[in-house]
Amino acid sequence: MKLKLNAFFFPLLFLVPMAIFALFLSAYVVHETEQVIITQFGEIEGDPVTEPGLHFKLPFVQKVNRIEKRFLPWDGPPNEMSTKKKDYLIVDTFARWRISDPKLYFTNLRDERSARSRLNDILGSETRNAVAKHEIIEIIRTTKDRVPARDENLIELNERNGSVFTDLSFGRKDVEGQIFETAGPKLENLGIELLDIRFKRINYNETVRREIYGSMISERQEIAARYRFEGDGEEARIEGEKERELAVVASEAYRNVEEIKGEADANATAIYAKAFNQTPEAAEFYAFLQTLETYKLIIDSQSSLILTTNSPLFKLFKSLNNEVEEVTEPAP
Repeated sequence: MKLKLNAFFFPLLFLVPMAIFALFLSAYVVHETEQVIITQFGEIEGDPVTEPGLHFKLPFVQKVNRIEKRFLPWDGPPNEMSTKKKDYLIVDTFARWRISDPKLYFTNLRDERSARSRLNDILGSETRNAVAKHEIIEIIRTTKDRVPARDENLIELNERNGSVFTDLSFGRKDVEGQIFETAGPKLENLGIELLDIRFKRINYNETVRREIYGSMISERQEIAARYRFEGDGEEARIEGEKERELAVVASEAYRNVEEIKGEADANATAIYAKAFNQTPEAAEFYAFLQTLETYKLIIDSQSSLILTTNSPLFKLFKSLNNEVEEVTEPAP
């Protein structure tokens, strides 16, 4: 009996651990953030396992391939790209994507490393194509609908130089939308859904940067020169107004002075006339003083006078001469 029991338990002791080990190898857990593809000898078996929880497979012959279910980032390398006018920009992009068809994804790419390589190729190529179709301002401008703050002086300067500001038909969001629309279908063929793509950073090429800065400096210098020219003209106008006003003030002052002097002379003359017209002797004396004042003005050591005998100025000399003759004539 003992023999029979031992013959029964010995195989059981061997088979039970083997069964537990096989059960352990066949069981696997699917987390909420992942999905699983089961392969048998390299071939996909069945549908993808997307429900989280405990699942089973054939041990030894089947393999669990785990694939991300979450949104995944893609950060493209900065690349130098040419715009429509052959200006070079350094464009840095980023995107968000997810695995929408695990079977197709696994068949074409197998792992995330291959997926990122294909993303670099497709998104980089479509970004380059989109940038090449547009000008710098359409790529830099956030949206075509945004109205920029415009420098009226700069607008006038550009119009004078033959260039004008035009309304934009595209903005940065439109360019990003073009990349999304062209790259999306290509990635769907790989089992990838492109969720979004954006420009992270756009820098000018060093040559383009120097040209832009030089153009900005030149424009501002021209505006400054125009301001200085207008300022010089305004200064000249103000100086002219000042000189004119000073001349008007001086003329008015001179006229007032002359009026005051005229009134004073008139008053003085009236006073003299009143004083010297009181008696014939006073009038004669006044005439005598006036004649002397006239002599003082017109006669000096370098002047010569030619007078007729009837001249009022000569009258005083004649009277003085007669008086001298009367005085010097000897008494009878």
